[in-house]
Amino acid sequence: MIKASKGGGGKGIRFVDNEDDLRNAYVQVQNEVIGSPIFLMQLCKNARHLEVQIVGDEHGNAVALNGRDCSTQRRFQKIFEEGPPIIAREPRVPVQRRHGKLLLP
Repeated sequence: MIKASKGGGGKGIRFVDNEDDLRNAYVQVQNEVIGSPIFLMQLCKNARHLEVQIVGDEHGNAVALNGRDCSTQRRFQKIFEEGPPIIAREPRVPVQRRHGKLLLP
């Protein structure tokens, strides 16, 4: 995948599977999101797209609010978001606390 960091809404992202397509897609992404840094990422097939809202303050306090499942997409654009993400198992909560030092309500 080629992705512009300032892209969104399906703009600035392309799937490629060979070198010729890589060259063409890179130029397309550059022209769609002018001035944006561009990076490559590996496509994870059969993965879920889960998002978590995080609120923090200047004192380093942070709280993870409800998450949502944004996996239903068409052309890299979210169709709808479902919350809470029932696909996420409970063991994810301690992992979030350990790595993000987050407090969950």
